[in-house]
Amino acid sequence: MQKTWTKICGITRAQDALAAADLGADAIGLNFYPKSPRAIGVADVANLVEGLPQKVSVVALFVNPTPQLVRQVLETGGVDLLQFHGSESAEFCEQFDTPYMKVVAVKAGSDLNSEFAKYESAQYMLLDSFDPIMLGGTGKAFDWGRVVELTQKQRSRLVLAGGLGPANVTEAIKIVQPFGVDVSSGVEASKGIKDLKMMQLFIQGVRASG
Repeated sequence: MQKTWTKICGITRAQDALAAADLGADAIGLNFYPKSPRAIGVADVANLVEGLPQKVSVVALFVNPTPQLVRQVLETGGVDLLQFHGSESAEFCEQFDTPYMKVVAVKAGSDLNSEFAKYESAQYMLLDSFDPIMLGGTGKAFDWGRVVELTQKQRSRLVLAGGLGPANVTEAIKIVQPFGVDVSSGVEASKGIKDLKMMQLFIQGVRASG
């Protein structure tokens, strides 16, 4: 069975980025949404990615950004993948000539097949819990049974998020069988401050799934 790709999102401290890498995370996420409690600035990128092994991908998260902001972040040279969490169109996401992940908030009545079809060019599709106020980092899980709507091909680029933590990630992977998982608030001591033990337990939970 293929190893489940693991991303630790909402990194705000260099020590947490390095710890995530040391523990075996495949990717870290940097949040450029100004309203997020985990937001960082373009000037913070160099410090946060310094010393990371090449095998660890750096993902930049945006919510309906200006193209200028995305390009400024890419110009740092420290980012491998873009993550769009708002209402960005496929055309918007594609304009940066960089692999991207599109986030879909799962809510009642949403058609996941249709959402996936809109973003055929996305390297990954991330399913997160819908919240009318918060965009990600809610700590709430959605009904994992919804993924039965997706074909096996679609699931091969599915990243699961929303309410994941050390206690439920093994079960989540067994049920959903995603390409990867993404955690933020589920491994934190406080918003933006990661807990080393919780990150370790989360990654152990991922490995225990298969």
